[in-house]
Amino acid sequence: MKTLSNHLILFDEECPMCMGYTQLFVKTGMLNQEGRVSYQKMPAEVCPIIDRQRAVNEIALVNIQNGEVTYGIKSIFKVIGHSLPFFKPLFTFSPFIWLMEKFYAFISYNRKVIIPAAIKKEGLQPSFKLSYRLIYLLVTWLVTAYILTAYAALLTDFVPLGGRYREYIICGAQIAFQGLIIFFYKREKFWDYLGNMMSISCAGALLLGIGLLAAKILTLPAISFLFYFMVIAGLMLLEHLRRSKLLALGFLLSITWVIYRLVVLGLILVFK
Repeated sequence: MKTLSNHLILFDEECPMCMGYTQLFVKTGMLNQEGRVSYQKMPAEVCPIIDRQRAVNEIALVNIQNGEVTYGIKSIFKVIGHSLPFFKPLFTFSPFIWLMEKFYAFISYNRKVIIPAAIKKEGLQPSFKLSYRLIYLLVTWLVTAYILTAYAALLTDFVPLGGRYREYIICGAQIAFQGLIIFFYKREKFWDYLGNMMSISCAGALLLGIGLLAAKILTLPAISFLFYFMVIAGLMLLEHLRRSKLLALGFLLSITWVIYRLVVLGLILVFK
């Protein structure tokens, strides 16, 4: 694999995803060992030639010989295209570039709520884009509700099967309920908390997808799917507590999160 030499990629050391894929570039030989550094530790000679805030929002790739800088998905395309040239025609196809730029921005502007990490130091942080956060909440809501609707069919021995849109209403109402709590509790954390909460919900739903797959290929007792659901719910609660701690929110939001789910379950059982 051909290495892209004389280039330096600047990643966010507070972003596990950023650290992961840039490290993969080094391990696979796409970049050399000195070809990545966090923008928090940006070399002084690089500073004058890059847009610092843009480098925080979109990963920057610097040609240290001529000072050329690329950002975002184009940086990734340049690294991969140099090592795997058969991808170059795709990476110059305008509709594909446009689509991947939007996808990259969707991930980048939500990366702090997808996989959060403690902020180690003060400094530049990714810009907040309300449109991308709203789209993220919408996507995670739809994915979560879709999977939960399918999984509910495995729990009919214990919980009555609801209408087609029951889970969509429950998930949407939880966003509104928790949003109301965080709005009055710590308004400045409103969008960060909702993004983290829906990341937990979506991750839990994706794990339930494993149960759906198992139901298609194995004959298992219904109690096993209930047990698996409860295990996932427990893991979600632990993750909710962990993220609340990172956000310095205490236990209130975790308590209301549990209360909401218990009230909804009670109503489903009462009005079955």
